[in-house]
Amino acid sequence: MTEGPLSEYQRAFEAWQSGPNGTAMPEAFRIGPALKSDPERSAALDRVRAWTRARFALPDDAAILVAQIACSLPGCPPLETAVAFWTEGPTRHQFKLFKPVAEVVENDLPPSWMKPALVVDEESGLECC
Repeated sequence: MTEGPLSEYQRAFEAWQSGPNGTAMPEAFRIGPALKSDPERSAALDRVRAWTRARFALPDDAAILVAQIACSLPGCPPLETAVAFWTEGPTRHQFKLFKPVAEVVENDLPPSWMKPALVVDEESGLECC
C-alpha cells in the first residue's frame, strides 16, 4: 500500500475489514490474506491440475478448475479440494477430494474410467461433489 493520505476507497475498505462497531473481523472473512501469494499452495494446485489433465486425457486448452474450499457443515472435513473440468463445449465434470490440496496425491483422483460418471447433470438440481 502506498504511503500518504488514504483514498476514500481505502478508508471504506479498512472500515469494512475492521468489522461492525470497530470490532476486528475474523481472519477467515478478511480479503487481504486471501490475495497473498502462497507458492506452496500454488504449486499444489498446479500439480492437481496437471494430474487431472493427464488422468482424463484432457487437451492442453481444456479448462480445469482446482480450488481448496473450507466447509463448516457437521461431518465435513474442514478443508477439501474441489476439481472441475469441461469437455465437449459446456459438459462439466467435477469431483471432490476430502483433504487439503497440499495433501492430495495422484492416486486420490478418480480412475479415468469414471470420467462419464463425473458429468454434472445441471437439470437434476442435485448439488453434489
